Amino acid sequence: MKRIALTGLALAAISAAGVGGYWAGVRGLPAPGLRELFDAAGIPAVAEPTGTGTVIYYQDPDGKPAYSATPRQTEDGRAFRAVRAGEDVSFEDKPPVMAEVASPRRVLYYRNPMGLPDTSPVPKKDSMGMDYIPVHEGEDDDGTVVKVSLGKLQRTGVRSELVGRRVVGRLVRVPGMVQLDERRVSVVATRSDAFINEVADVTTGDRVTKGQMLLRIYAPDIATAGAQLLTDLNSGGRDSALGGARQRLENLGLPPEAIADIERTRKVPLSMIWRAPSDGIVLERNVVDGMKAAPGDVLFRLADISTIWVLADVPEFDLGAVRLGAPVTIGVRSLPGRSLSGRVSLIYPQVGEATRATKVRIEIANPDGALLPNMYAEVEIGTGAAAPVVAVPDDAVIDTGTRQVVILDRGEGRFEPRAVKIGLRGEGFTEIRDGLAEGDRVVVAANFLIDAESNLKAALRGLTPAKAQP
Repeated sequence: MKRIALTGLALAAISAAGVGGYWAGVRGLPAPGLRELFDAAGIPAVAEPTGTGTVIYYQDPDGKPAYSATPRQTEDGRAFRAVRAGEDVSFEDKPPVMAEVASPRRVLYYRNPMGLPDTSPVPKKDSMGMDYIPVHEGEDDDGTVVKVSLGKLQRTGVRSELVGRRVVGRLVRVPGMVQLDERRVSVVATRSDAFINEVADVTTGDRVTKGQMLLRIYAPDIATAGAQLLTDLNSGGRDSALGGARQRLENLGLPPEAIADIERTRKVPLSMIWRAPSDGIVLERNVVDGMKAAPGDVLFRLADISTIWVLADVPEFDLGAVRLGAPVTIGVRSLPGRSLSGRVSLIYPQVGEATRATKVRIEIANPDGALLPNMYAEVEIGTGAAAPVVAVPDDAVIDTGTRQVVILDRGEGRFEPRAVKIGLRGEGFTEIRDGLAEGDRVVVAANFLIDAESNLKAALRGLTPAKAQP
């Protein structure tokens, strides 16, 4: 009945004024027909509300989630509706006017279109003439969820990714110094007074092999003990006596092969040969021909450099990421383009007061002797656990210094800030130890805009007076 009444009133108005009477008086304008005055259903056409400002995008005329940056038409030839700046001022979706009437959800209240802490129980306009936005039942959350219109999502470039599990690691690049393996350093010394008869042609820096002659000495105590051993042997002494004489020679540092020569030849040599105890390089030579050496004097200092140490200085803030057995790559300036591999064998149990760094020891095989003591080394230590962990791209984490937040994508333009606890960072990813699970979807682009909107929303809700809150 209402439709018939409206149609009748419209026909009566047209009959009274004459369909062409008014328009005929307007120069150059044709008279409108009934199709322009009535829609297909017979209801008078209502002028579509227009916004203010420049056109920012075009939307499907039926309000469907279809948008275009340039003018466009639907499949049936209807033009997309131009959306101006004044019509798109909030992150919230703005349902069509007719859809609001047909919506089964109840309108709880109306909020300020500019996000101000102002609500109204009935429709109203703000000081600029903009309509208050209705908040339906189910949309009044606790202030943590932000709803973003689809058009806003397209313009701001919001992008999200699924949370997965991966191995997170990074390289800790620190300086280091090549050092001798303390277990491979040896000295050549006598345990009694000795006279140096001859020194081999060996100087500091030379390489020697195990068993190579270093010097020839005469030691009275060794000669006396050797003579006693021969006396016991020649007289057919008891085993205990022979054992005692042999033990005295061993206590004086005479090598086992020299003792065997005395027993075989039944002669005590006037001088004894002192040989290198191991392979290595000569670090010190403190002996010359004819000198007298006291017990314990260091005649030679040798070092085996087939295996060598690299001591790296790891800053205190990186120390937690370094673990025993971690892979290490080492480069030295004297070997450009060549890298050596090793593993962390020891983390020293103290932090330097001045440097706030801890020394980390890496053992490196050095068969060709290319690494020399006190060389500078550039050390790269691999960090991270061997097992995959929950991780997100670095861009997904908003780090304020006091808290770490990610934006959880809940679908349909709804986003929720989520506080998380982070772990290791490396290779573009951050470990999440608490706050997310595998399969969640997080925002990785333009997330700071959503976080800013969420913080503003929470702040405005906190400033809203009690009487103004619905």
